[in-house]
Amino acid sequence: QVQLVESGGGLVQAGGSLRLSCAASGRTFTSYVMGWFRQAPGKERESVAAINRSGSSTYYADSVKGRFTISRDNAKNTVYLQMNALKPEDTAVYYCAASSRVGPSLRDNDYYYWGQGTQVTVSS
Repeated sequence: QVQLVESGGGLVQAGGSLRLSCAASGRTFTSYVMGWFRQAPGKERESVAAINRSGSSTYYADSVKGRFTISRDNAKNTVYLQMNALKPEDTAVYYCAASSRVGPSLRDNDYYYWGQGTQVTVSS
């Protein structure tokens, strides 16, 4: 089992940047592929990005390609989401998630462990 704690959310103006962090504890971090998801008020949870165990492969939702970057530091048991050129429509609670599946996935049903979320608010 793994425990996940997100941090780094906040209020930012449109066009600004934020970096989210997700610290993992418990089982060996490199046993998990990691993903970021988000949920805006009144909307379903949607995928944002995913990364494989080594960090060599990444996947992005079309809505964030070219603006967001997922990365991981296995020595620090942490996964990051660098968010640039933020838009008001990026406003949501952002969650990190972990899965012991072989490859990364943008499907939330593939993830077993979830953090508590961190709020990101982008003002226009």
